[in-house]
Amino acid sequence: MGRQKEFSGIVISDKMQKTLIVRVMHMAKHPKYGRIAKKYNKFKVHDENNTAKIGDAVRIRETRPLSKEKHFRLIEITKKAKIAAVTLKE
Repeated sequence: MGRQKEFSGIVISDKMQKTLIVRVMHMAKHPKYGRIAKKYNKFKVHDENNTAKIGDAVRIRETRPLSKEKHFRLIEITKKAKIAAVTLKE
């Protein structure tokens, strides 16, 4: 059996129940020009207890498919966000 992938990223959305969207950054070399550039991927992540919030730095691990697009689980919150998410009242 293959090794499960692990990534570190930032939570950019926590609006769904038990699901986060995590943005993961990696560096990639341009195939023709050779310049190193930042590339981003967004993954849907299973968070059983809804513990992570927007802005938190998290570690995620690949797992079996949990839904159509959800293939990762939250391992740990490495750093909490300094400012809590602000809700606007209209």
